[in-house]
Amino acid sequence: MLYQLTPELPRRAQRLPNQRWQIYPAQTELATQLAEATQLSPIVSQLLVNRGIQTLEQAQVFIEPEAQVLPSPLEEFPDLAHSVELLQKAIASQHKIAICGDYDADGMTSTALLLRSLRWLGAQVDYAIPSRMHEGYGINQRIVEEFHREGVELILTVDNGISAFEPIARARELGLKVIVTDHHDIPQRLPPADAILNPKLIPESSPYRGVAGVGVAYILAVSLAQQLGQIKGLVKPLLELFTLGTIADLAPLTGVNRRWVKRGLRQLPQSQLAGVQALIQVAGVQGSSSVEEQGKQNSNPKSKIQNPKSLKPDDIGFRLGPRINAVGRLADPQIVIELLTTDDMGLALERAMQCEQINQHRQQLCEQIEQEAIAYFEQSQLDLQQERVLLIVQPNWHHGVIGIVASRLVERYGVPVFIGTYEDQHHIRGSARGIPEFHVFEALEFCHDLLGKFGGHKAAGGFSLPAENLDALRSRLSQFANRMLKPEHLKPLIKIDAQANLHQIDLQLYKQLDALHPCGIENPDPLFWTPNVQVVEQQIVGKGHIKLTVAQDNGTQPVKIKAMAWRWRDYFPLPPRVDLAYRLRENTWNGSTTIELELLGVRLPGDSSLGAIFHPLFQSAGLSLKAQFHHQQRCYTCGIFQNNSAPELRIRNSQGQVLAVQPGKSTGFLGTKREDAKEVDLSQPFHNLIQAAFNALETVEKTTSNL
Repeated sequence: MLYQLTPELPRRAQRLPNQRWQIYPAQTELATQLAEATQLSPIVSQLLVNRGIQTLEQAQVFIEPEAQVLPSPLEEFPDLAHSVELLQKAIASQHKIAICGDYDADGMTSTALLLRSLRWLGAQVDYAIPSRMHEGYGINQRIVEEFHREGVELILTVDNGISAFEPIARARELGLKVIVTDHHDIPQRLPPADAILNPKLIPESSPYRGVAGVGVAYILAVSLAQQLGQIKGLVKPLLELFTLGTIADLAPLTGVNRRWVKRGLRQLPQSQLAGVQALIQVAGVQGSSSVEEQGKQNSNPKSKIQNPKSLKPDDIGFRLGPRINAVGRLADPQIVIELLTTDDMGLALERAMQCEQINQHRQQLCEQIEQEAIAYFEQSQLDLQQERVLLIVQPNWHHGVIGIVASRLVERYGVPVFIGTYEDQHHIRGSARGIPEFHVFEALEFCHDLLGKFGGHKAAGGFSLPAENLDALRSRLSQFANRMLKPEHLKPLIKIDAQANLHQIDLQLYKQLDALHPCGIENPDPLFWTPNVQVVEQQIVGKGHIKLTVAQDNGTQPVKIKAMAWRWRDYFPLPPRVDLAYRLRENTWNGSTTIELELLGVRLPGDSSLGAIFHPLFQSAGLSLKAQFHHQQRCYTCGIFQNNSAPELRIRNSQGQVLAVQPGKSTGFLGTKREDAKEVDLSQPFHNLIQAAFNALETVEKTTSNL
């Protein structure tokens, strides 16, 4: 389906992504100073300024993190020396050690990392991970009792345990030693463990503050190996597991995370770990393909790794990480533990293929649940401007993947999303994802009397509740959201680093951006914008992606560049002139490398109101076009009228309420009288109604022109 640009737009109302653009102010003087000192271009120096870098010294540490002198972890973590001592004694006495892990990527890589290191150091060690389906997160009484029956003398929790007061108290009653390694928020009452390693217990200024569970495990393993004098040959494989887990867990890529991940990403393509080699192989690293071919072949267009010589966080975040995470969501974590601890390439490939198949099943489930959720919302006629939160609960959804769907719905609708499914007739289990101005955990606390279990942080959470409390929860969440959020917050936020013209985008700029890598949480991929770009050609490829060519006049001849917009079928075709927000992506195909745009935002040129409505029929205001139509089993009348000097679409319902819409606006007015009308966001739930009105008016216009 190819759409060549013609002077006349397709005769249908179009909408653009319903977004807020936040553009960093240009700090030209500081950026110029840093550019001269670092030999980077001013545009890249502006990106450093946006990341809080003010001095040459800060810039040098950011660009080359290995140059920073790190304090010893033994000085930063109060219980680290005692933890090393406990493990050293257990190894020397051949006492049984048991690891209690978690079923997400962080927990599974942490478990594999400590299994590998402790076995290397001669320990008797085994592990257990609680059932996601039947037990939920963290060490529990059953696991403690089972460890005790098996003769375990030292329990080591990874990526969990900081809130497990009762199970750890029980372990101590039974005479077991316990070391808690975790990175989650500190509860009011710490568990009675022998030692606790948690970066939230150390100063915020520490470079170790942002490590995930796998980072704590890495620090413990390396410290123990150094103490035992057996560090040689161990650091490289552990660093690779640290890198996988840190990126997949969305840990901030600052402090030691940035330093170690940058080092680990250089190692991963030449990994000596059978499991990592197998995982990279099934992810498609051995064959690079064009962006267009990816879009045609894959429901997840980012599922193929393009350059095997240089892995980036995206390669893990979008390719390798999901294959690990999918197992924890849908299957037995033992598959991943065996994958990452085996030295048998045959077994590793077998386990990697299992991960691949489970991930494909996960993708299918996510797609199905997402479409069902969208259909439910669009049929429900919920007013998100009024509710300010979206709560959807349906039977027969797999709760292992509903958190992923919640994130997609946040991207689509721009409001906090709480999504759940029935565990049985009387109980609901759910996940929540927020927006920047909304605190998910505080929202759950606000509803605590309606919930069973709940937990989380600012951006995400999980919860359960009796089914009879569902309506009350919907009302309470809306009450909380209306306190916290303003109408302008209810659009996805896009943070843009700098303006760039298309003639500035080349391989040289792309290579300079390597100075910012690894990018990820708290160090995002640079996001640029270009105003008033011409859309030269566009077509749908794959499962709803738009492939396009855009151009910008640089005074001599237009500069053209290719671009991709993933999952943007709803916005096809794009208008002929737009402002674009995008990332840069390298595309290698048939031995040729080019730089392309990955679109994340689009708006009408010079229009800061996003998600605007426009249509050629607005030019027909003098024709007195009127029509009657039905939409969702309700009757409406509509017409194009002149309001002062501007044309206006008016839609009237059977109760006399009128929705007034002007071209290029993302808001309209709704009421029985203009003086009493309230301003409303047109993106949801009015867009489909407006489209139906234009369809009806088009029919009338065609009939009139044929007379």
